[in-house]
Amino acid sequence: MSKEIEVYVEICREGAILPEYARPGDAGMDVYAAEEAFINPGETVVIPTGLKLAIPEGFEIQVRPRSGVSLKTPLRITNSPGTIDSGYRDELGIIMTNTSETNGKESEEVFTIDSKGNKKGIYHIRKGDRIAQIVLQEVPRMRLSVVDSVKGIGTDRGGGFGSTGIR
Repeated sequence: MSKEIEVYVEICREGAILPEYARPGDAGMDVYAAEEAFINPGETVVIPTGLKLAIPEGFEIQVRPRSGVSLKTPLRITNSPGTIDSGYRDELGIIMTNTSETNGKESEEVFTIDSKGNKKGIYHIRKGDRIAQIVLQEVPRMRLSVVDSVKGIGTDRGGGFGSTGIR
């Protein structure tokens, strides 16, 4: 059984829903929209959750997409994974982008995150929709030491950005 770390939560919008784990063993807690929003193709919005968090020092909360939303819609968590630092005390907002391409034609059709088939158009986020997930992570602090060369420290794997090929 994994250890539990206490994170304090303030509900700052009426009807906000506390995040929860969908199943035992899940790494992320589902986060719910506290207000409805309409996201037009190409638009990025912040969806409020109605929650303020007090995260213990030495930890962060990462905001990540829900796989079903990513598979079934063109909605994306723009800065994924997003970091909520331990010193942040304002409302948690989820930055979401509708990546629908309009090709110069605006679709007037409105979809929800329950729509299947990755349909392109306007998306209606309803209050209470599960829009993202949050994961608590321990964050060690870095201490930088300036050296003349890093070449002899540890192992040099010899390359990056595709250096291992595609197969």
